[in-house]
Amino acid sequence: MVGPVAKREAVAHLQAAKGLSERRACLIVGAERTMIRYRSRRPSDRELHDRLRDLTNTRRYRRLFVLLRREGEPSGINRIYRLYREESRPGSNCGWWARRDFGK
Repeated sequence: MVGPVAKREAVAHLQAAKGLSERRACLIVGAERTMIRYRSRRPSDRELHDRLRDLTNTRRYRRLFVLLRREGEPSGINRIYRLYREESRPGSNCGWWARRDFGK
């Protein structure tokens, strides 16, 4: 299964390389035209991401949520957790993956 990002790229490629219309390119790729035209309205998480990275070295995400709330960050715990997971990738020394119990 191919995601929306890949379909958008495929449609853009067909339009540029082959000179196809958006409608025909979407038909070939199997994508809805509304999906191709979609633009996210979500604001950038860059500042929050950087602040979270500074705090992540020694704390768990629930504590990070409390600390960020005290600093005035209005984001909810689910958004903080999502950013925390993105930051804590496998192979890193800290974060969710380092503390995870792998069936032990």
